[in-house]
Amino acid sequence: MTSLSYPRSGTLVLLPGMMCDERLFSFQADRFRTDSFSHLNIHIPALVGADSLPELARNILRKLPPSFALCGLSMGGILAMEIFAQASHRIERLALMDTNPLAETRDGVARRNRQIADVKAGKLEQVMAEEMKPYYLAGSPNKQNHLDLCMAMAVSLGGKAFITQSLALRDRPDQTATLRRVRCPTLILYGKEDRLCPPERHHLMQELIPHARRIEVEGAGHLPPIETPEATYKHLSHWLWSKSSLGG
Repeated sequence: MTSLSYPRSGTLVLLPGMMCDERLFSFQADRFRTDSFSHLNIHIPALVGADSLPELARNILRKLPPSFALCGLSMGGILAMEIFAQASHRIERLALMDTNPLAETRDGVARRNRQIADVKAGKLEQVMAEEMKPYYLAGSPNKQNHLDLCMAMAVSLGGKAFITQSLALRDRPDQTATLRRVRCPTLILYGKEDRLCPPERHHLMQELIPHARRIEVEGAGHLPPIETPEATYKHLSHWLWSKSSLGG
């Protein structure tokens, strides 16, 4: 690689997952800033300040340049689909990671309502430890360090963020029709051992976006950016660098 010609805008937006912050993408952001992508403007917004995905998307779009490359993981991927639904003409390329285009299930709604009640009662760390963190990661020697980071990010964001994010995810729309409209270079990436957004969800997304490049990452669960940081960086670099109009 010599110099970055894509995205034309020079702007990359990274949307973290539920109860995650910019630390989720710290390895990739640091590499982009020091490698051949050093002139990229990287935005990692906090997913706070609204309890619906449409409102959250509008708030973020107001702060972004006219065009940008967009990558989201988990809740960030769901939000990326909503941003595309609202402003597809502004998105130069799209990456969807460990995410789900479908509306919440009836069981999921009930689970989120219970978790919201528990967090309102002051049990954020308990909910994270017992109901969320066990499903995040694949087994690895660094698993405990990664779990500690997940808890640190959640505690930093706090209970209010958990509640508003849960409401936004609980009431999210189905985005399958949105994905059928995607024409920009697209990457679909997921951990092979993801139990929250399993492989079949990503196969569905590729059926909806046939030109997308689909990557299954070995040794990762729901959070490849921290579980397999180098591999995730490599695939994101390829997605950003490719000049192809199709396939990312």
